[in-house]
Amino acid sequence: MLTVAVLISGTGSNLRALLDAVADPEFPARIVVVGADREAEGFAHAEDYGIPTFMVPFARFATREEWGSELAEQLDVWQPDLVVLSGLMRLLPADLVDAWSPRIINTHPAYLPEFPGAHGVRDALSAGVVQTGASVIIVDNGVDSGPILAQERVPVLPGDDEHALHERIKPVERRLLIDVVRRVATGDLDLAAVSASAPL
Repeated sequence: MLTVAVLISGTGSNLRALLDAVADPEFPARIVVVGADREAEGFAHAEDYGIPTFMVPFARFATREEWGSELAEQLDVWQPDLVVLSGLMRLLPADLVDAWSPRIINTHPAYLPEFPGAHGVRDALSAGVVQTGASVIIVDNGVDSGPILAQERVPVLPGDDEHALHERIKPVERRLLIDVVRRVATGDLDLAAVSASAPL
């Protein structure tokens, strides 16, 4: 059984979808802990399922590296097989990424490498493209630059604003994330092999 830690910053909508999926006894993974960098609304989803939580407030640390060290200590307590970033709005320090790579994955609301960064949906609209997408990647030390595990196109419709487009991308993100976690758990997706074969 694959054990998963999920890190959030906000409402945790992807977390909720993953919690709902792993609640199925046939699903080959389970979430062992949910962590956040602030007091996050998404903790309520973990509480609904009786999942332990922890918080490592970014504002309490002088540097990103000190914050990352404490976050690493919390993860070490649970020793998850996989760490899922689910709306965590912080770049992880390189030491933490290096220690857990390639077992940290993230979703992104764009068809990477198109529109990386914190405003992927807004940037797609600003560029005037007719389609964008959703991606699941292995986290590396760049910004949304890690090896791609799954992605799918989402059309940009006439009249779309950032909210409307993002709301259509979110269900695709969730479905891709759940599928990736399932495939990692069953051995159909080898994160180490994907990482090793990625271009430098």
